[in-house]
Amino acid sequence: MIGAARREDIVAALRRGTVPGSGLDALAVGIDALAPALDEELAAVAAGRAGFKAVRGEYGSGKTFFGRWLQERARAKGFASSEVQINETETPLHRLETVYRRLVERLGTSDAPAAAFRSVIDGWFYALEQDVLADGSTDAGDTQALLARTDALMEARLATISRSAPAFAAVLRAYRKALAASDLQTAEGLISWLSGQPNVAAGVKRAAGIKGDLDHFTAASFLAGLLTILRDSGFAGLLLVLDEVETLQRMRADTREKGLNALRQWIDEIDAGRFPGLYLVITGTPAFFDGPQGVQRLAPLAQRLHVDFGTDRRFDNPRAVQIRLSPFDQTSLVAVGRKVRDIFAEGRAAETRIRRLVDDPYIETLAKAVAGGLGGKVGVAPRLFLKKLVGDVLDRVDLHESFDPRQHYSLTLAESEMTVAERAAAGAASVDDIEL
Repeated sequence: MIGAARREDIVAALRRGTVPGSGLDALAVGIDALAPALDEELAAVAAGRAGFKAVRGEYGSGKTFFGRWLQERARAKGFASSEVQINETETPLHRLETVYRRLVERLGTSDAPAAAFRSVIDGWFYALEQDVLADGSTDAGDTQALLARTDALMEARLATISRSAPAFAAVLRAYRKALAASDLQTAEGLISWLSGQPNVAAGVKRAAGIKGDLDHFTAASFLAGLLTILRDSGFAGLLLVLDEVETLQRMRADTREKGLNALRQWIDEIDAGRFPGLYLVITGTPAFFDGPQGVQRLAPLAQRLHVDFGTDRRFDNPRAVQIRLSPFDQTSLVAVGRKVRDIFAEGRAAETRIRRLVDDPYIETLAKAVAGGLGGKVGVAPRLFLKKLVGDVLDRVDLHESFDPRQHYSLTLAESEMTVAERAAAGAASVDDIEL
C-alpha cells in the first residue's frame, strides 16, 4: 500500500516526464529476479565487506531507473546512498575529488533523501553524546563535563579515521569546537571543505590547521573517513551509483584512458578491503563494455568485468560482477502503464470512471501508438508514454466527467517535448538530432 502523498509524488514526477524520487518499487517491471541477489550483496556489505556491480543496458532499458530503484531499496535497509553522473567537464571518472564532491552533494538517507551530509556528521556527534550519557557517569545538565567526555570519546573514535584520513579527522575536531563556541560561520566553512568544495576561506582552514583544497589522493582518504562515520552512526554502509559511465567513450583519448584505469583501481581497492561498507554500482551500455572505445581498451579491466552473456537471458547469473537489464518491450510498457493507472486512480473520487475509461486495452493501444511514433523503438518510449498517460489522459478523465480518451483524445508527439534519443528514434531532422 502506497500512501497518498507518495502516490502524488510519483504521479507529479511522471507528469513532468522525470523519474520519481521515491516509490520506485511500485513501478518496477522486469527487475524482480535481480532483487534477491542484490539484497544478499547489500547484506554482505552491511556486515563489513565491500561490493561492486556493473549494470549494462541499451539506451532506454532503464539503467537510471534501476540505479534509483536500488538506492531506494538500500536506504530502506539502513544504507546511505548517492548517485553521480559521469561526464568529461564536471565529473571525470579519474578525478576522484570531483566524484567525491558530487557524491557528498547528493548523499541521501531514509530520513533525508537529499543533502544529508551535514545531518550525518551532526548525527555522529549526537550519537557520541548519547554513548557518553548511556554509562550514567555524566549528568546531562552538566554541559562542560558532557562536552569534555564527548571530546574524549570523539578522539578515541577519530583514531581509526586519523590512520586513513588525518585531514578529515582534523576538520571534524575543528568543526566540533566551532559548534561548541557557537561560531557558525567557521562551522559552515569547515563542512564545505569537508564536502570537497573549493574556495573555502583561508581563515576557516587555519582553524583546522589545513591548507589547500581537496585533491585526488585526499579524496580517497575522505571517502574512507565518510564510510567510518556512517558505520559509527549506525548506517549499514554507502551505496554509490556511477551513472552514464559510457560517456568515457566520447572523451579525449587521454581522459578516457585515465578514466578506465581509475575504474580498475576502484575495483582493485574494493577487493583489497580499502573501503569496507561501500557498494559501488556502475551503469553503461553494451558498447561501453564490449566495444573498442570502452572497457576493452584496458585488458586488466576487461578481464575483471568479463561475463559470458551467450546463454539464454533466462539463465543469467545475478551474482556475477556484470549483469544485464532486459530490453523494455511492449509487454513491459503495458505492465508499467497499468501500474501507473492503478496508482493514479487509487482513492480518487473518480476512481471507478478512471478504471473504466482507461482500461487495459486502452493502455495497450496508447503504448503501441507512442512506440509507433518513435519508430517502433519501445526501449525509448517509457518516459513519453507515461507522461502522455498521466498528463494527457488520466488527468483529463479525473477532471472532466464527459472526457472519454477514445473519443476526445488524439496522440501528438512534438519534437520540443522529446529528448535527443527520442527525436532520433522518431526520425532525425538534422545531424544535430542524432546522438553519436
